[in-house]
Amino acid sequence: MSGPPVQYPAAPEPAQPAQPVEQPRKRSKAADAVIEIVTTVGLAVVLYLVITTFVVQTFRVEQQSMLDTLQPQEHLLIDKLTPRVDDYSRGDIIVFHPNGDRDRTPFIKRVIAVGGEHVEIRRGSVWIDGTRLEEDAYTYKDPATGVNEPTLVTGRQEAWDVPEDSLFVLGDHRDASTDSRRNGVGFVATEDVVGRAWLRFFPLDTLGILQTPSYPELESDG
Repeated sequence: MSGPPVQYPAAPEPAQPAQPVEQPRKRSKAADAVIEIVTTVGLAVVLYLVITTFVVQTFRVEQQSMLDTLQPQEHLLIDKLTPRVDDYSRGDIIVFHPNGDRDRTPFIKRVIAVGGEHVEIRRGSVWIDGTRLEEDAYTYKDPATGVNEPTLVTGRQEAWDVPEDSLFVLGDHRDASTDSRRNGVGFVATEDVVGRAWLRFFPLDTLGILQTPSYPELESDG
């Protein structure tokens, strides 16, 4: 016996997705662009400061004391990173603050002796612990004769004992250099060294790495 048909509830209609409510824009596109520019510039400045403080720095040669190795107005990259893990060595070209005076223009010279060594200047040459340095590869040559100029004392002192953590430096153009032979410069404390001259990059036709000379006469002697 059949009864009345059973009424089933109608299937619920699928829920309609909520319509997104557009949020009012808080900043204009121009403001966003300004913020992006300021952020980019700020990061660039921070990166530049980090690089020039800890990695490399540019330097322009001003004087003639490093002729013929370096010419006035040449631009160099100064390596400030590797000296933190590798001590300065004889033959390195360094940039430093004379007498620690950071208000003066930095000097650029070549390391001739390091801490603990005895330096003498006699007979026109430099002697380290009794051995004469062979420096003809980089010291200035007279353009008329092609002969290397001698290294002469500039005062009464002609021998020095280099303290630890200090360097004895000379310019390659000895007659035109104010360097460790003079009291105004004297020994260079390693903490006053900006860094090691690594790369010459301008003018472009001079582009190249600055090589450190070897001193086999000292190696064989020691």
